Amino acid sequence: MEKTLLEPLTCFGNADYKIDRIHLFRDISEENLHLIADIIQHCAIVKARTGQIVLDAHSSGARLYVVLQGVLGITRQDAGSNQLETAITQYLPGECVGEISVLDEEIHSSTISALADSELLVIEAETLWRLIDESNGVAKNLLQLLSFRIRAANAQIRNRQKVGEFYRQLSMVDGLTGLHNRAWLNSQLPGMIEHAHATGNPLSIIMVDLDHFKRFNDDYGHLVGDDALQSAAKVMNAGLRPSDFAARYGGEEMIVILPGTTLKSAIAVAERLCTRLRKTRVFEEREKPLPHITGSFGVATLSAGQNTAALIAIADAALYRAKDEGRNRVAS
Repeated sequence: MEKTLLEPLTCFGNADYKIDRIHLFRDISEENLHLIADIIQHCAIVKARTGQIVLDAHSSGARLYVVLQGVLGITRQDAGSNQLETAITQYLPGECVGEISVLDEEIHSSTISALADSELLVIEAETLWRLIDESNGVAKNLLQLLSFRIRAANAQIRNRQKVGEFYRQLSMVDGLTGLHNRAWLNSQLPGMIEHAHATGNPLSIIMVDLDHFKRFNDDYGHLVGDDALQSAAKVMNAGLRPSDFAARYGGEEMIVILPGTTLKSAIAVAERLCTRLRKTRVFEEREKPLPHITGSFGVATLSAGQNTAALIAIADAALYRAKDEGRNRVAS
């Protein structure tokens, strides 16, 4: 899409448009309106055909465009296509575009095109400054317009931030179990450990591995295996305090983080989770033996000077002791 010259039609003084329908000139005294009319009577009215660019990043801040007829909008062209993609922002009759670039003499930050055949009043920068000098009403309306633009831009920024935060949080959740994922663990656990060292408060973790999970998948199928993982995740979440955390470490392994918890209390939590997991039913089917799942639990408590890797290594070693001792149990 190329920018082409806008087609000149006439001067404002020769047109039938009413000046008080232009937002910039609203609520202004009759005397001032006559003064404004005299100032803009020689301003050109141009035609922008549908799809034609009015302002873009190559336009200098030399003029302001007032929509007299038709509609303008912020647009962009899809890569490899001649189709215009239209954003929510549109400019209807009476509204103007380009005022910020006129005031700060910078180029435009977005592309504004005609969404329909439009007629536009062109107010050159020098004329706009004269209007501001001659009429307090124009200055007031321009300030109100700029305030609205700033508020709208801030609202868009806030919405983008909320959407960004939503997707950031979504990226930190394991899609199958609903637990936090490894990315969340890598970003959050080091900070928790640093805080525990700084405050002197205890912190414990529990490594959990579902017993004989490959055999479980072979016996019942991977879909039922997924159900088993989801059931185990529910056991973890249901057995923890609001201040505790559970994450999927990988495969059938999970990790529980217990801030402010000593080794003795963490072992008690692990014993409770082990018992609840043992009693959990994955599904009920009369023709098959009811499958249950069990887990091995390794508990570790943070020591002075330990980092994330060292703490996890100790919990992992305890987990393997639980496996060596027969599984379906807790070791520390």
